[in-house]
Order: sequence, then structure tokens, then C-alpha cells
Amino acid sequence: MQDNTFLPITLEEVKRLGWDQVDIVIVSGDAYVDHPSFGTAVIGRTLEAAGYRVAIIPQPNWRDDLRDFRKFGQPRLYFGVTSGVMDSMVNHYTAARRLRHDDAYTPGGAFGFRPDYATYVYSRILKQLYPNTPVVIGGVEASMRRLTHYDYWSDTLKPSILAECPADLLAYGMAEKTMVKIAHMLADNEPLYKIQNIPQVGYLAPKSSVAPLIAKADDKDIILLHSYEQCLKSKRSQAENFHKIEVESNKIEAATLLQPHADKVVVINPPEMPMSTAEIDASFDLPYTRLPHPKYKKRGTVPAFEMIKNSINIHRGCFGGCSFCTISAHQGKQIASRSEGSIMKEVKLLTQSEHFNGVISDLGGPSANMYRMSGKNKDLCRKCPRYSCIQPNICKNLNSDHGPLLELYKRVSKVPGIKHLYIGSGIRCDLFTADNKGDEYFRQVVLHHVGGRLKVAPEHTSAKVLGMMRKPKFDQFLKTKAQFDAVCRQAGVKYQLIPYFISSHPGCDLKDMADLAVEMKRLGYRLEQIQDFTPTPMTLSTEMYYTGINPETMEPVYVATTPNEKKEQNLMFFFYKLECQDDIRRALRSHHLESYIPLLLGSPSIPSARPKTRNNNTRNNTPRTNNTPHRKRRND
Repeated sequence: MQDNTFLPITLEEVKRLGWDQVDIVIVSGDAYVDHPSFGTAVIGRTLEAAGYRVAIIPQPNWRDDLRDFRKFGQPRLYFGVTSGVMDSMVNHYTAARRLRHDDAYTPGGAFGFRPDYATYVYSRILKQLYPNTPVVIGGVEASMRRLTHYDYWSDTLKPSILAECPADLLAYGMAEKTMVKIAHMLADNEPLYKIQNIPQVGYLAPKSSVAPLIAKADDKDIILLHSYEQCLKSKRSQAENFHKIEVESNKIEAATLLQPHADKVVVINPPEMPMSTAEIDASFDLPYTRLPHPKYKKRGTVPAFEMIKNSINIHRGCFGGCSFCTISAHQGKQIASRSEGSIMKEVKLLTQSEHFNGVISDLGGPSANMYRMSGKNKDLCRKCPRYSCIQPNICKNLNSDHGPLLELYKRVSKVPGIKHLYIGSGIRCDLFTADNKGDEYFRQVVLHHVGGRLKVAPEHTSAKVLGMMRKPKFDQFLKTKAQFDAVCRQAGVKYQLIPYFISSHPGCDLKDMADLAVEMKRLGYRLEQIQDFTPTPMTLSTEMYYTGINPETMEPVYVATTPNEKKEQNLMFFFYKLECQDDIRRALRSHHLESYIPLLLGSPSIPSARPKTRNNNTRNNTPRTNNTPHRKRRND
């Protein structure tokens, strides 16, 4: 490993460093794992590299006398607050709003070490204890709740987090550059109103102080959104807002967003420019120990770390544009790729670690096969509003060459000490074309990098539902399956292609689910890699779920919202289970879909040449957010 020095999380560690005061204190809902897959470590190490004294308060106790929040005293510059790698409500609850019994970001997987709405709770405590010290919120929870949003767990439309959380600034997205700029300006005694002008921050201000911005609103450089109060009255207004917000979030050069909240206005400045290769290399090359803090040894391992400890992230961002995913909203649509040199440096460090067993579990990112892909003409990308570079078709300006990935895999595989290199991140099969080495890449991955099981995510079979999901038509899965079968047949191996599916997505009714089940029966699949749709803030799917409107077209959308509707849809996945068949019959009859009963529950008509595929590991209900350390091994 590079270094045995962690950022301090105890007062004893601070004293050993000889510090009389900490410059910046980061409060996090996660345990402290000093690894570049964990946002708290990334921000902490980035600020340290900029010359600041940084301490971390991981998972403070918010229910006692608040001694955890007091232990370092008042920082010289500011408190940074994050709920952790995940939104705290997604971390706590299933799609059925049931409380989870474990937490992958806590030693021993123990539950109960962070509050609901952690960013709100931590910020209020800090402002109560240190009213004059700036509080800067960030991370997924703050980023995805920066404007009016639907909160599934309270079943309410909530205002911007800035309207309920006493933070001075919100740094959205990955925000390394933003957090350093804030530190520099505070260190130079710059007033808050000047700091509010930097990119990639949001703030709450009196209407009078932003009146000049409101007067300049033109739907181009400055966009005035419907107020929170108007959105409470009209779901159409909320849908219109979301469409504008999403369009701007997809641009490199975006507009300033203004949203009135009573007598105040939330201002969201445009983002920083995407990170260059040199900048992202600098972030990954910081002196992480790449281990959980030793204080946790007696409490057990941190499950999220165990899942990623032998994996390497090679890029950020995703241009896939799936309706239910917040990766592009948080990390950006543009791909920021590391250099081969930076990646190889981390590979060699990994081979020297005590826990490395010779197997790299993943060499990927939000998607496995977007490394070094970007627009050929960057000027065309600057204000491009497309939600995806590959849907509904591959952009002609996109360089989608898989050659650099193939070369990277070969180079990594030759490193001494590497026995196997697996690709666990999602593979976008709709990126494959003959002229971008997609077919060669697919064959290489299937035969050498997936361990006999390739997971792909068609998500549904219905063209209507897939359109709502912004996913390719089901023909793409059939094409992938045929290609997979051909590769395996030619190589003389019997590997499995494992599909993932979602039920209860907006636009999906019981007939769509029955059609899906019939198709799976025809193909010989007995699905268990499935997920019930979970609405999370700032996704198109969530806006459709709440408003019943497609924000892109402003047309009405059917949504399964009641527990019974969702249960009926989910049941269709299990047509092959005897214990579910009476309930399936009852559901189909109640929806006048009796014609599906013999198709699903009669004698199976599965060709003997098609082996049944089954996996007893039920799919995690955690929705995709950002490139989380315990990201599911699935393909988009």
C-alpha cells in the first residue's frame, strides 16, 4: 500500500499530528474507508492535497449528548456534510418501504448507525452547535434533492433540501474542484456572496438579493422554474420543471436554475467543466491506504469495502441515460477516463496488498465499456441536450471504439500476480457495432472476463415500457443472446446469460408483465434476478411515478402505485413456482387476462435444447444512483 496514514477520525489522532485546530471537518453517514470508491475519502484526500488539515466524523451518534459532533471543536473553515455514498432513505428502506436489517457501509454490516435523512439531521445539529461556521452539504442525497423532488418514503413532494436544511452551500455532483475552491475562498476571507458565484454550487437566498437574476431569466442562460408552491398545486408544473432540469443536467454548458420557495429562491449554478484525464488521474493517485480505518477491526469488516476491495474504477460518468438511474445526474453524462498509466499504477498497488488473491473482481465503472469514449467534435457536445449518446440511436459524433479497452484488459492480464481479470460492471450491449470492435470486445469478455456467467439488463420485453425506461427494444437482448450462444458454441463452453428485469416501472401494466413472463417461459428462464421499481429523487422514472405524466411528452402515463398492484406485477416473474400459481390466476382473472393462464401455467413448451437458467440470489432492491462501492454486478 502507498501509506499507512489515515485521515484522523479521533481526537487522539489529531493530537498525534500536532494540530491545534482542524481546517475542515467532514461529517459522513458512512464508516471511513480510505479508498477512491468512497466519496468521503475522495473529498478528504483532495482537500488534504490542497494543503488543508482535514478530519472526519464518520457515523456520529445523533441521539446522545452530541459529543461526536463536538470532538474536534470548531473547524477553521467549514463543515462538510454527506449522508454517505447512498441516499440515506435508499440505504434504510426496500422498495416496499420495509426497513432493511443491515447496512453495507457500516462495520459488521450493522444497521442503525445513521439517521433517516442524514444530511438534514447532521446539518441541523452542526448549526445548533456552531451557528457561525459554514456548513457545506454534498454527496448523492444532497445532489439529487437540490430542487423540488418527490420523496417516496414520505410520499410527499418535498422542497429543495436547501429549504429544509440549514446549509450555507450545496456542492452537487462529484465536486472535488468545488470543495477546494470553497476552502481557498474561505481561507482568503472571501464573503459568502462571492463564494455563491462559483460553478457547481447551490444556495438559498432572499428574493430581493437575486432579483437581478430573476429579471434576466430567459430560458437560455438563466431559467426560472415553477415555484415549489406551484408544484404542490400542479403535478404538471412539477413535470415541466423536471424536463428543464434534466435537459440542463445533460449539457456541458448549462444554464443557471432558479426556483422560488416562498419568499426565498434556490439558485443552482452551472457545473464545472468535466474532469480532464490529468485531473481524474490526480484524484485516483492520491495517497489512499485503500483500507477501512483500523478502529473498526473489532467490529467486523465493512461489507461495501469487501465487495470492491479487489476492483478498480477506470472512468466516471455515463451517457446511457436510463430513466431510473441517477448516475449521469450525479457524475455527468460526459466520460472522464483515467490514463493507462494511472490504472496500471493502481493494479500494481493492488497486487501488493495483503487481501489480494490474484483475482481482480472488476475493471470498470458506472458502465464497463465506455472507457475513453467521447464526442469526436467537442464543440458539438458543449450544449447538446440529449439524455443519451446511444438511445434511441448511437450519436454520429460519438467515438465508441472498444479498442482501448481491449488493449487495457490485455495489459492488466499480463501483470505478474494477476490470475484472473473479471469485468463486473454493466456492459452496454447496445454500443456494439462491427466498426467499433464491439463484437471482438464481447467475445473477449464472454470467454475470458466473466467467469461463465454474463449478466445483462434488458429490464423488460415491452417496447412501450422500454421506451419509458429509455432502454433498447427487447430485440437487442435476443440479438445479444444469439451472439452469446454462438460464441459459447464455437468455444465449446456452456456459459450462462443472466437477464435482469424490473416490475412496476411507470408505463407497465399487468398485461405487460404477463407478456414478459410468457417470453421468459418461451426462452427457458426462471427469473430471480429481479427488482421492483423504487422511486428515487431526480430520475425521470420517479417523476412519472409521482405525476402520472411523461415530462418529455407531457402525456399521461399509467403507474402501478398501490401495494397490491406492485405485488401482482412482481408475481408474474414466478410463474414456475407452484406456491405462486393460485395468486397468479387470481390476478390475471381480476384484470380479464384469462387467456394468459394456459400460456403461463399450462404445460411448459420449452425446447429441450434450451437449458433452464436459475440463480437463487434475489436481486438487490437498491436502485442505481452513482458509482457506489457495492454496485450490483449487472449490465445496463
